[in-house]
Amino acid sequence: MDAIGVDIGGTKIAAGVVDEAGTVLSQVRLDTDPDNPGAIEAAVISAVAQLRRTHTVGAVGVAAAGFVSPRRDAVLFAPNIAWRDHPLRERLAAGIDLPIVVENDANAAGWAEFRFGRARAVEDMVMLTVGTGLGGALVLGGRLLRGAHGAAGEIGHMQVVPGGHYCGCGHEGCWEMYGSGRALTRSARAAAVAYPDRAGALLELAGDKKIQGPHVTAAAQAGDPLAIELFAQLGFWLGVGIADLAAAVDPEMAVVGGGVAAAGDLLLEPIRASFARHLSARGYRGELTIELAELENEAGIVGAADLARN
Repeated sequence: MDAIGVDIGGTKIAAGVVDEAGTVLSQVRLDTDPDNPGAIEAAVISAVAQLRRTHTVGAVGVAAAGFVSPRRDAVLFAPNIAWRDHPLRERLAAGIDLPIVVENDANAAGWAEFRFGRARAVEDMVMLTVGTGLGGALVLGGRLLRGAHGAAGEIGHMQVVPGGHYCGCGHEGCWEMYGSGRALTRSARAAAVAYPDRAGALLELAGDKKIQGPHVTAAAQAGDPLAIELFAQLGFWLGVGIADLAAAVDPEMAVVGGGVAAAGDLLLEPIRASFARHLSARGYRGELTIELAELENEAGIVGAADLARN
């Protein structure tokens, strides 16, 4: 049975028809306004209607950034969209006459990698989505871990530096503030002020705008020493956190995805090195492997559709 997966972002939604093998058969994208929940719901309903004109589907999965209720019908809190205790399934059901499942976006991406992507050969894995923030998903014993309240996998908000950088969640020192695109951008801008003689490549790429994450990636890929150091710093913090996750749940694989993962080995190698340095009892235990995600931008769509189908 084909299903539709919808990935809701802060400024756009992407929806696609996904078959049982995890292949996206057709896809549409629509712009949205994060401050207008009604417009987001209308866009989802419109996208589903467009896809159903040419495909027969049996369910709709919706991936959303935020805390999703245990019944997978509501978004309890979303950091970048005006959703608070929002009955998303009920609102969408007014325009979609199919079973609807709501899932956290990182959970959906992690499930896609587990079912059809990099981790399809393992039973226990952790997914890190390294984008503007840091999301995560845990699959243990072949089951997606949601927790008693539906909020499991919010790994970006584990505290790694007490009293550290302030996080948008309201606390200080969250892993997200050291292991994310936001952290990479903050460090790059600070380095450009502190070491302007070394930041020429970054400043040239940024032009008359502020340095952004893609500028750091482009500079590092071109061999710029400062940009490579910034990725090493980011990889250090990600490796530290993965070592902690290994101590807690002992997965067989950690999959690194999200926009920042486009840097490839520039990010992956520092992560692996830091993980090896910080893993407890190394040499006396099995070690997880750390790999890049396969499904990239389609992961949320594929995972949401598969979770709805099943």
